Amino acid sequence: MRAKTTALSVLGTVCALLPAATGCTSDGGGESGRGNDTRPGKSAAPATDTGKGGDGSGGDPSVPLTAPQLQRASFTTGDLPGFQISAEKSALAPTGQPTADKKQCQPLADAMGEKPDPRATHTVGRGLGSLDQLGLAVSASLSSYGEAEAKRLMDGLASALPVCGAGFETALDDRGATYREVKADPFTARGGDETVAWTTVATNEGAQSPIHVVVVRKGATVARFMAFDLARRKPPRVPREVADKQLAKVAQVLAG
Repeated sequence: MRAKTTALSVLGTVCALLPAATGCTSDGGGESGRGNDTRPGKSAAPATDTGKGGDGSGGDPSVPLTAPQLQRASFTTGDLPGFQISAEKSALAPTGQPTADKKQCQPLADAMGEKPDPRATHTVGRGLGSLDQLGLAVSASLSSYGEAEAKRLMDGLASALPVCGAGFETALDDRGATYREVKADPFTARGGDETVAWTTVATNEGAQSPIHVVVVRKGATVARFMAFDLARRKPPRVPREVADKQLAKVAQVLAG
């Protein structure tokens, strides 16, 4: 009972805290239900990892996925045992991209928006509530780009991290948020071409929330994950099995 109640309520609280929490909106329908954890990944890499994933997919990852393909690649019930999955749109979630008070930090501000950045052709979002770790919520999205645009997005994030460590402020829909303690974080997602990850502390109307953000590119597809720990027991982390499973589903769709 405790786990189910947490999973149902956690994402709505996240959406209320931040001006644009990813995963609070979706281009299409989805599923909700429970599953069980898969085993976590074993390795870590620099915050920007340009190694090839080696998933064996026969598809061409440079071809942008269509909206229906993104839906097929997104999480559904049973994909992630240990998590409740939802694609319901929150009434608290705004539409659009927040604006940063510092131009050099705009790529990081965009990552907190409805899409990883405005160049995304299609975006599909999912919300994950942990059934095993009290308070852990993960917002996940998949977006399609031209491959060159996807690479520029990753370059922008990697360039922004070193110069935005002191923090920045954002505004969207007459609401603002402050992001402090922006720090690059080592993370490897199996099957990705590039990964940029960081941690930060968001403040909105006096409420603070540590956040872990992971953005992964596979060809022309960008996966974005944001983890929150509303129980405030420990710093949140995007579970490695969540990122690995998402990239595996993208590979399956690419392979046809």
